[in-house]
Amino acid sequence: MSPIDYEILSFFESHNIIINPSSLAANIKYERGYVADRCLLLIQSGILEQLYGPKYRLTDLGERFVEGEADASELVDDGSH
Repeated sequence: MSPIDYEILSFFESHNIIINPSSLAANIKYERGYVADRCLLLIQSGILEQLYGPKYRLTDLGERFVEGEADASELVDDGSH
């Protein structure tokens, strides 16, 4: 997990919404392409899910993770570690 991942998760923790990378980037003050790339990695980890088009929301695992009820060992290993 990188610092931007925590920014993304913090945003979703504060805002229970479905959002696209452009709007998310504008809210957390990162470049849209970088946010989109990190969201894809968070999808692979099981934290986010992609809905219609490039719109994201937390999964149940993601919600448990930001609430401190799940730890990194429960995340899906995307093979990049």
